[in-house]
Amino acid sequence: MTDVASPRFALPFILPGQAQKELFHNEALIAVDALLHAAVESGPVTVPPSTPVAGQSWVVAGGAGGAWAGHEQSLASWTSGGWRFTAPGAGMIVWNKAGGHWLQWTGSGWSSGELPATKILVDGQQVVGARQPAVPNPSGGTIIDAEARAAVEAVIVALKAHGLID
Repeated sequence: MTDVASPRFALPFILPGQAQKELFHNEALIAVDALLHAAVESGPVTVPPSTPVAGQSWVVAGGAGGAWAGHEQSLASWTSGGWRFTAPGAGMIVWNKAGGHWLQWTGSGWSSGELPATKILVDGQQVVGARQPAVPNPSGGTIIDAEARAAVEAVIVALKAHGLID
């Protein structure tokens, strides 16, 4: 439509004296509608759905065919005017409705269900931080308290299961 567009998502700008401004404005609104709090039906997938509904979006996988050929890794959104494709920017996050988890564009591919963080806070209190080194299993000593050892071992198993220690 125009060579003048926003830097992140190439939303078309309206130029002074431009004819049919509503077309450019509507194109920008369609893109904002698809990208603001983006959610996809599923993905990444290689084949476009046979009966998409206006407002639905998918992440296009590498090697995609049909109407999606040449748009690998893009966000494909179906509109009343057909497919609209948006190239992701580093850090873009979309909700995968089918998987029930987030997809994040890393700059080179989509990570599925993984969100990088340096820490997690709940009510302002850090509950998860950087992964710590392994905690040794209890051993040694002259008197073995089986209940205490079982409790410590259960804590270690839980920490390992949550990926908080090696």
